[in-house]
Amino acid sequence: MKIYYIKYGTIKKFFILLIIIISILVLFFKTLSNNSTETFNNDDIFYKGNIDEKIIAFACNVDWGNEYIKPMLNIFDTYDIKITFFVTGRWAKNNSGLLKEIYSYGHEIGNHGYLHKDYSKLNYESNKKQILEAEKIIYNTIGVKPKYFAPPSGAYNKYTVKAAKDLNYKTIMWSIDTIDWRNDSTKEKIIERVISKSHNSAIVLMHPKRETIKALPVIIETLKKEGYKIGRISDIIKN
Repeated sequence: MKIYYIKYGTIKKFFILLIIIISILVLFFKTLSNNSTETFNNDDIFYKGNIDEKIIAFACNVDWGNEYIKPMLNIFDTYDIKITFFVTGRWAKNNSGLLKEIYSYGHEIGNHGYLHKDYSKLNYESNKKQILEAEKIIYNTIGVKPKYFAPPSGAYNKYTVKAAKDLNYKTIMWSIDTIDWRNDSTKEKIIERVISKSHNSAIVLMHPKRETIKALPVIIETLKKEGYKIGRISDIIKN
């Protein structure tokens, strides 16, 4: 039977190398953690507001559905409600008159990026470009720079959030989803999705859709009966 001996120096070198590798891994994960903390602060991404009051914000994302926007405006005007419309730069460019009309009703305008695409697949510069292009068109149309940014489909990565933050935007998500874009979303389903999950400082995501128009009066009246006010993103987020 052969007996193999390992020199002390070899063992020593092995453990030194092992310590170096462990140190590098610890440093890497610590840096990753710090970057995540820096990028994803509570004040960077909002799934709901930061005030504990009976008020709910409506967020309507717009990249299509023009035929339903005026009926929606009429409903909100009837109930004296102002909400936040997040518009894409592409839509704003092709519908400047309609954007001005939305703003003339007193609604808040948010940034929805230039194109309705998957921002979680974009790097920092591409995310920044999408936000800036939309901002420029919105500002040139209504003379106001938006404060809030809603990534299309709620898709984002650390670069999306950092780009928005560096451009002085708060990234807005939602706590209640109407899912009104889906073909099987009826008026009754939309109403149930909102009312069953209503809570203080909620953000309700919706789109200009036919069934949404049908559901809105019932949603508004029910929420009001339950003691809720309905408003804009800026009504539920306080610095």
